[in-house]
Amino acid sequence: MKKLFFLFFMTAVMISCNTADKEIKKEVEIIKTEVSEKDGMFLHVSSNDPHRVLMALRMAELMAEDHDVMIYFDIRGIEVVLKDAPDLTYAQFSNSHAQLIKLAEMGIPLQACPGCLEAAGKTADDLTNGVTVADKEKFFSFTKGRILTLDY
Repeated sequence: MKKLFFLFFMTAVMISCNTADKEIKKEVEIIKTEVSEKDGMFLHVSSNDPHRVLMALRMAELMAEDHDVMIYFDIRGIEVVLKDAPDLTYAQFSNSHAQLIKLAEMGIPLQACPGCLEAAGKTADDLTNGVTVADKEKFFSFTKGRILTLDY
């Protein structure tokens, strides 16, 4: 009887250790993933208000130093990324045309909503250099970490 109890006890200990070992490995993998992957910043520009737009563009530049960044223009924000868009200025910010050029040169995806383009009577050909029509797959693939959003 003692041998049977001992055998049962040892089996329970081995199962417990194996389960704990799997949990520890799982937690280590989660920590490795969190440390190795940068979070992404998704900036949503739906306004053509100079302060909002220029703040969003400046924030993109600052965040791109440490994080993956994507900017999405929709609603009235579409008007900012058209070839014939006025060059917005406000306070201490760089003008909108200069900032868009700089962000495109930095490799930051600048995407315009296709439905909003259509609603404005515009097409992809009307977009300024460096801006593309939005692709939903890129929304989830521009970064490997979490996606944080700021709306302007």
